[in-house]
Amino acid sequence: MPKRVRTGLTRSDILDRYVERFKQQLVKFQPFLSRKRGSASLEDFDDAAEELISQVFGAASDESEAYFFAKTGESALLPEEAQESGTHDVERESLQQRRQVLESCLADLELRRRLQATRKGKGIEAAVVEDYMSHDVRSIHRAATIKQAGQLLQKHKVGSLIVDDGSRYIGIVTDSDLTRKAIAKGLDPNTTTVATCMSRPVVTIEEDESLAEAMSLMKKQSIRHLPVTADATIIGVLSVSDLLRAFEEQNTP
Repeated sequence: MPKRVRTGLTRSDILDRYVERFKQQLVKFQPFLSRKRGSASLEDFDDAAEELISQVFGAASDESEAYFFAKTGESALLPEEAQESGTHDVERESLQQRRQVLESCLADLELRRRLQATRKGKGIEAAVVEDYMSHDVRSIHRAATIKQAGQLLQKHKVGSLIVDDGSRYIGIVTDSDLTRKAIAKGLDPNTTTVATCMSRPVVTIEEDESLAEAMSLMKKQSIRHLPVTADATIIGVLSVSDLLRAFEEQNTP
């Protein structure tokens, strides 16, 4: 697999430019979600969006794969009613998936920009995981299908599910896992089990650890969702979006 390249992310001016470009892409995308579409072609928009994602995150990145499968309507995250009730619903959900991928890319870039801006500050270093984690822990059995996993992610509007074997947690599955490890390989979402594409073992962090430590661990493990524990019991999940919220609050006067 080609090495992932994040072009220019070490320079704040280039990072600012990428943030602005993704914001512009999202503005250009709004007409496609409304009934009054402009003269712009969705195909041309997809070409521009994929080129931008490839330039910033890499042609073989999770982000590029996620957009491709959202565009083709093959995402495991499309709800069952959209997959079974007709072309119109599938197209609509496919558009929503495109938007979510672009918003995720923007959130990632904004987080990196805030990391650079506060690197010399001490405010964020005082924050702990418990202050920003989500207390809503969602789980799924290892024998469930990836289609069921996608439906749960959509239903609860979360990006990850803790996987259990009926008695203990044994792994974690994310929306990215469903795309990269299942859909991208052509696996049948109706028969492929969660155990096939989950990540294990579960990487966790204690609730009283600092956000700085959490960020370091997520970067080291190349993960975007980090289960939080209290005395070895999972009590929440910290995600990249939670870190972004932390930086927003720390930098608000």
